[in-house]
Amino acid sequence: MGEISGKSFIAESLPGYSSDIGGQIGMLWELIKAPLIVPLLTICVYICLAMSIMVFMERLYMGVVIVLVKLFWKKPEKRYKWEPMKDDLEEGSAAFPLVLVQIPMFNEKEVYKISIGAASNLSWPADRLVIQVLDDSTDFLIKQ
Repeated sequence: MGEISGKSFIAESLPGYSSDIGGQIGMLWELIKAPLIVPLLTICVYICLAMSIMVFMERLYMGVVIVLVKLFWKKPEKRYKWEPMKDDLEEGSAAFPLVLVQIPMFNEKEVYKISIGAASNLSWPADRLVIQVLDDSTDFLIKQ
């Protein structure tokens, strides 16, 4: 093999040698394209093809499952036996569950009235509603 000079990428004794940089890069490309790049790209194409087939099979499977669920799954009105809550004058609000509303705050002077007011105005029986304001404020005026 010939010597590689400081101005060239490849040895001067190789066939097709040219002194310009563009010609040398073109020759390097031709030398590595067939034995290295083409097999790598072929492998990548096969991998992409396999992945595409896997995605297609997964979508096909999910489509079949969705169709079967739509056809054979029980409808909610057949699955659950529920009745809406009725107003019972004897029970009063005992038919409603006890609800806890927690309002976390930290130095929020602008929104504390709005938040507490919104929780207080919920349409729920007052004896079945508990509101907690969790205040970690460092400002003494906001805590008051």
